[in-house]
Amino acid sequence: MADVAGRHTGTVVGVHSHGTTVLRCHGHTDRTRAQPVTDRTRFEIGSITKTFTALLLATLAARRLLSLDEPLARHVPGGAMPRGPGATGITARHLATHTAGLPRLPPGLLPAALATWTTNPYQSYGPDLLWPSLARTRLRHPPGTRRHYSNFGAGLLGHLMSHAAGHTYSTLLRDHVLHPLGLTDTTDDPDATQATGHWRGRPRPPFLLPALPAAGALRSSAHDLLHYLRCLASPDAHTDERHPLRTALHTVLHPGPPHPDTPLAWSRRRARGRDLYFHSGGTRGFTAFVGFCPHPLTTVVALANTSPTLTGRFIQNAYLLLRDQACD
Repeated sequence: MADVAGRHTGTVVGVHSHGTTVLRCHGHTDRTRAQPVTDRTRFEIGSITKTFTALLLATLAARRLLSLDEPLARHVPGGAMPRGPGATGITARHLATHTAGLPRLPPGLLPAALATWTTNPYQSYGPDLLWPSLARTRLRHPPGTRRHYSNFGAGLLGHLMSHAAGHTYSTLLRDHVLHPLGLTDTTDDPDATQATGHWRGRPRPPFLLPALPAAGALRSSAHDLLHYLRCLASPDAHTDERHPLRTALHTVLHPGPPHPDTPLAWSRRRARGRDLYFHSGGTRGFTAFVGFCPHPLTTVVALANTSPTLTGRFIQNAYLLLRDQACD
């Protein structure tokens, strides 16, 4: 994995399989080569944040602070809902499964992002722009009818939960997910100590998402992520009907039979008779992959402090590692 990421890149790859955990750390936290990376080094994990956001939704629903079918319209200012058939029917469930019909990015983000495109494209897109963007949005399809990956939707889910529960996304995530699971290295604080990210060999500043933290603001370590994945892959996550971990992995888009279940945020693929759950993430300075298989219990974490590239094989190789370990 290290050779795929690049000679000067800091990488951490962790695998739990057949009851054994193996960690491989390579390189340094920055190009000064003063500090080696370890399993406790924080990396930006980008869109893997969405899986934490989905687990937060499942937890809040289990504690009856909101519902999976909580309407988005109940939590946005008047006149800010998007246009299109069924727009008023968008729910938290739709936002968490990328089926709300929203575009990948909010209208208006690209012009604001151009000046900082290679460093912090979301930096100038503040919360004050969020509701005007939503009001300008036209749905790509009616909610619940098709999956279309949306950073916009995941970010809106964070705002929906914050408004419904009466606390910031950061506070809710800390109190209901990070602290209960003992994830002490995981945070959305851009000032927390972390490795330095790189874009084409050049150092990048910490990634900022002031309006959409629920879509990609977390930093974490291989240590925390391996523990997180083992919690998700545990028996309780799949057998206890009321457990938030099960809800995150086995909910349904349309309640009631005969609709199949679908994970909140996670991708799921059947390979050689095994169910593989996985998600990747990338910022302007980092690439990340997490994945697991419940039976047999297998988890893979792969982190690198360099940005993704169109021809890069880091994510693909991490997925193949998961598949091969789970299906061995």
